[in-house]
Amino acid sequence: MRIAIRTDASPQIGTGHLARCQTLADALAQRGAQVRFVCRHLTDGAAERLQAAGHEVMRIDGAGEPDELSHATWLGGAQAEDAARTCAALAGFAPDWLIVDHYALDVRWERVLRERVPRIMVIDDLADRDHACDLLLDQNLHADMAARYAQRVPAAARRLLGPRYALLRPAFPGARGRERDGGVRRVLVFFGGVDAANQTGRVIALLPRVLSARVKVDVVIGAAHPHRAGIEAACAQAGYGCHVQTDRMAELMAAADLAIGAGGTAV
Repeated sequence: MRIAIRTDASPQIGTGHLARCQTLADALAQRGAQVRFVCRHLTDGAAERLQAAGHEVMRIDGAGEPDELSHATWLGGAQAEDAARTCAALAGFAPDWLIVDHYALDVRWERVLRERVPRIMVIDDLADRDHACDLLLDQNLHADMAARYAQRVPAAARRLLGPRYALLRPAFPGARGRERDGGVRRVLVFFGGVDAANQTGRVIALLPRVLSARVKVDVVIGAAHPHRAGIEAACAQAGYGCHVQTDRMAELMAAADLAIGAGGTAV
């Protein structure tokens, strides 16, 4: 089976969409699938990490004016142009499924790709635009999960809704179950894979004022963090652990009594 995935990662978008798509891609590859990522925006080192995991990466560019979608600027161009470039990137690949995880793409883009691929899966969280898909995944918890996409996807589309469908790497389920007594002995600081505003640095500067020196602190940043050198130096001075592009997130989350971060996929 061949799987194509259209997603992006950038300082504006963050890296959560790409991370969850790679989690799915890795699981599919373990079952024998061949996966090709089609991306316009990628943070430093992202393409190399995908390729190291055995996936193909095709880069596209684009042009044109963004449309009216609330996250249209994330695309950096027009949907029609992006659809044409994506079709070109899939030439000769003939995917069985196309997975799209992008807040700036909607039914207009998907209808163009439907002419090239037999089945489309959409990963979404917002329910703010229409989709032409066969399968939709929203792994978040909402009070009205069953109704959110009632008018957004075809009636025949299967919907996978709620945290039971969360795209988690295998290490996470095994890290659950630790009992806590309410004390704070270890703190995790993680503001996503990019953190362009450097909230990480602000928190590191504040923590010594409010934490006992006996509290252990783990700071996690992505390899593309724009203030990486300063954060590494600040962590060394404060005696905090600094983890760059770590594959130990499940372990670090399970060890923490308190986490400070952003409201993205990591939550």
